[in-house]
Amino acid sequence: MYTQKIILTHFKEHATTYVFTVILFLTGIMFGAFIVNSMHFVQKQDLFFYLEKFFGQLATEDFLNRLDILKSSFAYHVKYLFFIFILGLSIIGLPLVWILLFLKGLVVGFTVGFLVNQLGMKGFFIASIAVAPQNLLIIPIYLIAGSLSMIFSLTLFNKLVSRKFSQPIFRPFAQYLVVFLFLMVISFLAATIEAFITNEAMQSLIKSYYTSK
Repeated sequence: MYTQKIILTHFKEHATTYVFTVILFLTGIMFGAFIVNSMHFVQKQDLFFYLEKFFGQLATEDFLNRLDILKSSFAYHVKYLFFIFILGLSIIGLPLVWILLFLKGLVVGFTVGFLVNQLGMKGFFIASIAVAPQNLLIIPIYLIAGSLSMIFSLTLFNKLVSRKFSQPIFRPFAQYLVVFLFLMVISFLAATIEAFITNEAMQSLIKSYYTSK
């Protein structure tokens, strides 16, 4: 109960930062969808050619090395979170955090938008299986990480401007570090979903589409 109260108080105190982060991410999604709609027909066909080639390989594969997928996915999440963590330690890194969150939204928006644009309902189902499961977990992790990075960076900035160094920065830093380590651990669950659930489900769906042709 005490921990829950601390978490609720934290979100209330920094609600503006979290809302800004969510809006930034949603803007990235909309921009990604806009890019799909603004692409020329030839560009879409060229990109779809490589997508069809990938789907064809996926349909003929009998086995995917799920451990390799797990390792690469988890390593990617850890690197992404670590980069956000480091940027939060420097005030000048704050704009880069915004860019990272925006780009994450842009990639999601573009991926889903392109699949739906080219494949219609089939693309929607593929996106629901290939994009949604792990992102339902990893997106909140990135949004929390980005918000915490901004909060810590602004805390450092306020201390420098006000020159109030009476309260040591070690305790906020320790909390910042612990939460990021926790987020990295949770990201392992997202990588597990991607490796053992998403890829198998997507492979089954792609095979069903190709065998039904």
